[in-house]
Amino acid sequence: MKVNAYEKDGVSVIEVKGQLMGGSDTGELDEKLYAIVGKGIKKAVVDLGGCDWINSSGLSILIHHYKKFKDAGGELKLANLTNKVERIMVIARLTEVFDARDSVEDAIAAF
Repeated sequence: MKVNAYEKDGVSVIEVKGQLMGGSDTGELDEKLYAIVGKGIKKAVVDLGGCDWINSSGLSILIHHYKKFKDAGGELKLANLTNKVERIMVIARLTEVFDARDSVEDAIAAF
């Protein structure tokens, strides 16, 4: 898995490419999100357009950081869910929790 972080219009964007399967696969994403919250940044989007699979460990990382952002007075949104990832999110009922948008631009505009 590869993770790339950048800022756009005052929002931190984290691109995920590959699989979020736990262990080292999620470690880099976990570290980047902790760093963003640690800097006091309140708005972040995780771009899952390049994520072709996610399991319960990957979902756990997203849920954990959703709560971290919320506790810090911020918000974590998702963007570009692939069909596979979206199906898993629907089954886990996480589409009721996360604000998931069709694009990074849509997610940024929703803040």
